[in-house]
Amino acid sequence: MSIYMHISKICYLNMYRRVTHVIFDMDGLLLNTEDLYTMAFQNICSAYGKTYDWSIKIKIMGKKPDIAAQYVLDCLEIPLTYLQWKEKFNSQMDTVFSKSKLLPGVQKLVSHLKSKGIPIAICSGSSKAAYIAKTSHHSEFFSQFNPIVLCGDDPEVKHGKPHPEAYLVTNSRFQSPPDPESVLVFEDAPNGVVAGIEANMQVVMVPDQRVPKELTDKATLVLKSLEDFKPELFGLPPF
Repeated sequence: MSIYMHISKICYLNMYRRVTHVIFDMDGLLLNTEDLYTMAFQNICSAYGKTYDWSIKIKIMGKKPDIAAQYVLDCLEIPLTYLQWKEKFNSQMDTVFSKSKLLPGVQKLVSHLKSKGIPIAICSGSSKAAYIAKTSHHSEFFSQFNPIVLCGDDPEVKHGKPHPEAYLVTNSRFQSPPDPESVLVFEDAPNGVVAGIEANMQVVMVPDQRVPKELTDKATLVLKSLEDFKPELFGLPPF
């Protein structure tokens, strides 16, 4: 290796802060549940001749369930209260979310971090009921995370993403809470990226291919898939 190549490699590896803890979003990052949410939401909207499209979805990804639902109701002028929407959503939750699958690269990365003793957590906008429906058939996989913060129900999380509170609360629940600068967040949604950055954490974004590039600019690193992640970039043990 030439001196130039050696220096370039050092600079590349020093682009990012070294981290000790990792927090994962869940929907659309660990599980394919963003697609399943689209299915469930459209099932409700179709009864009123409305279309739940990407332009609406991208605005609510990562937000708390009540805020997200009310946005859809207002935007599409659907004559339902949030509680009526919630009832219709809950009635199909078990059926729809039983189809959830781990996304590419997820199993390998999580198992690797766990085996190396890296504390890993989940920070999701999901409610407890939805979380159970999504994960009950993946119980062994999700047992690797501690803490698991479900912002949809968590009384300590007053503000959902893009507010940083969700990630700060999650960080505070690690057994030995680190400085936020030592935490790496994985996200798929623009709202979640903003939340992580505002919490003073680095954020690796794995966006849906339809997300405009300008909505990925705040992320520390953008990847097409978790299969492409190199832990050593952030001082984590390499594969």
